[in-house]
Amino acid sequence: MTPANVPAASGFPAASPPSGVRLTGLDAARALAIIGMIAVNVGPRGEPGIAGFIYDLPVGRASILFVVLAGVGMSFLTRSARRPGGRLPWRTVLWRSALLFAGGLALQELGHDVSVILAVYGVLFLLSLPLLKAPTPVIAALAGTLLAVGPVAWIGAQLASGTAFQFADPDLSNDAPHLLHRIFLSGSYPVLVWCVPFLVGLILGRAPLTDRRLQKRLVVWGGVAAIGAYALSQVLIRMLGQPGDEIGWDRLLSAVGHSQMPLWLVSSIGTALVALGGFLWAGNLVDRRLGMLVSAGRLSLSIYVAHLFVLAAIIRPEPHTLLRGYLITIVLSAVLVLLAHLWVKWRPIGPLEQLMRLPGQR
Repeated sequence: MTPANVPAASGFPAASPPSGVRLTGLDAARALAIIGMIAVNVGPRGEPGIAGFIYDLPVGRASILFVVLAGVGMSFLTRSARRPGGRLPWRTVLWRSALLFAGGLALQELGHDVSVILAVYGVLFLLSLPLLKAPTPVIAALAGTLLAVGPVAWIGAQLASGTAFQFADPDLSNDAPHLLHRIFLSGSYPVLVWCVPFLVGLILGRAPLTDRRLQKRLVVWGGVAAIGAYALSQVLIRMLGQPGDEIGWDRLLSAVGHSQMPLWLVSSIGTALVALGGFLWAGNLVDRRLGMLVSAGRLSLSIYVAHLFVLAAIIRPEPHTLLRGYLITIVLSAVLVLLAHLWVKWRPIGPLEQLMRLPGQR
């Protein structure tokens, strides 16, 4: 494992706290998110039984964890800008935003049958620029407002148009109006909703994440949010009935993964807080025993892109059974984590992570 003070260059930006010492717990959490996303993207999903339930646990949670971590990383990247006289590294942010946006659209063209999140990342990075020096209460108020308003607007837009969104993902073939519509409203990761976990990450990145009490609070209150929001959804559904197949206001009761609803957001963000707080609290164990996971977290962008190519070139149209899904997920995750660990022993920065740096920047 590389020294803890090696600077990061993640495409979902760097995870170094204000002290300059890298929080390896965040890298481990990012690796967990990557592995969860691999499982979701490999499939199959919605299979019956306990094995199917376990396999579906990352659905709507792994990607939220990834977005929260992106917000944390962005907050770390721009921490100097919040000091008196500090300047935003806007060139770096714009560079990363442009590369992720264009790369995400291009990667959507591959035959992997996956909704690529990178273009939305690029938009979130860009939109965050006016907020990076804003007071924390302002960001918290905006996150709370969008938590309430975003899902309502998402439903309202469909009712007003009389057309249910089909979760069509943005790609290079879209003209500008359709591209913006898919990015902000009708795609798998509508910015109108997914900006909430990113804003939560921005706030977390300003917190003293090395504080043991805060780490425990993240676990405890994250667990309360994760379980409480899901339980509230189940209680409301029992009282008021299961949301119908047609889009309507009853959808607000749902906590199903990727439902874009408030209770799902609260539950999934709560799960992300548990993962973050847990890995940070277990920092010594992470350093001693989970070096391979830390390495994978440092190469998160490279691993994410690599798994899309593997899915398109080798795996699709499989898997057709849950057993094959488990086997492919385990093998693919293990190989990518091992390769990342070997790479980090050679160089601390991944190939695509290096690309995220401005040209000429070491």
